Amino acid sequence: MITAKSFATKMLKFYDELGRKDLPWQQNKTGYSVWVSEIMLQQTQVKTVIPYYLRFIRSFPSIKALAKADIDSVLHHWAGLGYYSRARNLHACAKRVVDEFDGEFPQQLDEIVKLPGIGESTGGAILSLAYGQSEAILDGNVKRVLARVFLVDGWYGKSSVAKELWHLSRTYTPKTRTGDFNQAMMDLGASLCARNNPICSECPLSPDCQALLQNKTKEYPHRKPKKAIPTKQATMLLGVNRSKQIQLVKRPPSGIWGGLWSLPELEPPQVKSSLASNKKISDEKMIGQFKHTFSHFHLEVDVIDPNQLSTSPVDIKTGIMVEENTAVAWHNIDQLTELALPTPIKKFLYRHFHIKEK
Repeated sequence: MITAKSFATKMLKFYDELGRKDLPWQQNKTGYSVWVSEIMLQQTQVKTVIPYYLRFIRSFPSIKALAKADIDSVLHHWAGLGYYSRARNLHACAKRVVDEFDGEFPQQLDEIVKLPGIGESTGGAILSLAYGQSEAILDGNVKRVLARVFLVDGWYGKSSVAKELWHLSRTYTPKTRTGDFNQAMMDLGASLCARNNPICSECPLSPDCQALLQNKTKEYPHRKPKKAIPTKQATMLLGVNRSKQIQLVKRPPSGIWGGLWSLPELEPPQVKSSLASNKKISDEKMIGQFKHTFSHFHLEVDVIDPNQLSTSPVDIKTGIMVEENTAVAWHNIDQLTELALPTPIKKFLYRHFHIKEK
């Protein structure tokens, strides 16, 4: 088995020769820039993150600016990246860091992981990449490299597998140049050691990779056990008043599309009662349909005209929802580009009203 010293030497040479050093968040590196980029990079590829990161930093150039910002503005900048709890945690974390640490991240791992949205891997990335501390990381790319090199069995979503991978990461992370090493591991996993079609012939760890030596690179890391993804149905309302404004509701802070503006949604009993004797939505009531796939279910949505319903949970004149404590507002159509909208809702409305993306 490869020694920790040899492992680190090979990875640092890889970083010096091929590691990424020109990404936006690597320029004038700070704890803030590393933190924002690490949160954005969770579940999202670098090429997708770059334009979002640049816009975000232009609007919120410091953690204090982010803490002062309105959550709607933060969510608007996040719209399209998905997993919106990341944005809400980012905002909450900024407030905590400003209130409790005067705008500077704590320098101890046990303190930084207590902040909203920061786990051990993100905390290790901040402390090693921004502050040069010797802390290990374990993001998806690093998991893939370690699982292949050391032939770690099992899906790494299981706690026992994650524990083994953390042990390997801590064992093989060097005490010096830790930030460069961690960046190299992430870069290797994102390039040569990609999930599909890894380029093993160019990998510095190929002589020591057990998955390659046993011809099992396609099998490792083990995938999450598959299960059928259910399909859910939803009915939403697109109400337009005499001033050509549309009605939107702000979704609850937690859950799908938390904190974003969306079309009012009917609960199944409301759909049944609103349609009265009709068994299904007729063509004249239907405005349109769209589909969207989340990580754990498919969503099929019918969008209908509330004026055509026999009863409606939305008073199209006053904009009052039946549900209490729900934020409701009328918006001019040309305001839609300034709102934090879920991507599928945004696409549907832009298509329906012929709005061009800014």
